[in-house]
Amino acid sequence: MQKKPKHPEYQYLDLLQDILDTGFEKHEFNSGIALKSVFGRSMRFDLSQGFPLLTTKKVFLKGIIHELVWFLHGDTNIKYLVDNDVHIWDDWAFKEYKKAADAGKQPALTDKEFAEKIKTDAKFAKKWGELGPVYGRQWRRWQASDGREIDQLTWAIEKVRNYPDRKHTVVSAWNPEFIYEMAAPGTSMAIPPCHTMYQLNVIDGKLSLLLFQRSADMFLGVPFNIASYALLTLVIAQITGYEPGEFVHMIGDAHIYSNHYDQVREQISRTPQPFPRMHVNPNLKNIDDVKFEDFEIEGYDPHPPIKGKITVVGGFKEEDRKKMVKKKK
Repeated sequence: MQKKPKHPEYQYLDLLQDILDTGFEKHEFNSGIALKSVFGRSMRFDLSQGFPLLTTKKVFLKGIIHELVWFLHGDTNIKYLVDNDVHIWDDWAFKEYKKAADAGKQPALTDKEFAEKIKTDAKFAKKWGELGPVYGRQWRRWQASDGREIDQLTWAIEKVRNYPDRKHTVVSAWNPEFIYEMAAPGTSMAIPPCHTMYQLNVIDGKLSLLLFQRSADMFLGVPFNIASYALLTLVIAQITGYEPGEFVHMIGDAHIYSNHYDQVREQISRTPQPFPRMHVNPNLKNIDDVKFEDFEIEGYDPHPPIKGKITVVGGFKEEDRKKMVKKKK
């Protein structure tokens, strides 16, 4: 009797168990919170066998779709997300506002009051909703040394459409000019890209995408990342005329924060359900036209949600910048 294949979601669940069992304890720079970490892991999902939206807890698909649309449009201000009641990036914008409020330079606001003001006050949103040159900016408007803005994603799409045998189709969000101590004062991203770069590849008429993620919050972030980049693979396949292949997820530092240990144990105890199907608008032909309504999920029957508090990571010591950024003589 042929053995039934293991559900692909067990790649994720087994990695969670591996981290709990063997992870090395570290402490996050900004908050000091403890975490368990392993280094160098991978997962792969055949997109012809279903859409990898994890089923052992309900995942916020609305947020995933709106965030991807936000990236694809090259946006770096949280207003689009807040206007659509997606608040996954609010904490990073609010962190900067709170610094100003604590210094007496702005009125004190709660996080909810801050989000409401982003939604209703365009001038306020323009100033305080900006995250700096994060993913969308680097994908669609990378600043070149000669003043040009490079649209990496459009280049990548044209490459796989016209030259499917080529091997250099890489899109990078890791731009040292805007990262921590390497950045000039006031230009650093709110957080350096966790999902750092991705490569497109066509084999036998199927388009696959490989993501390298330097840092992976396995409980809260990675379920989003898996679904987001699987969805990106489907979008690019649709636009370029290929069948979807695989989403391959390569992870550098895979970690679980200590305030998620109990939630992770609960999730591991659950049995995965069949993956759903994701339908992409068959009339979608241009990356600039992507919108929320172009996507429809079918057959998603997950276990109930498991809540966990987000850890607002990042930060660096300003004095370290002086060692890295030297003025030209």
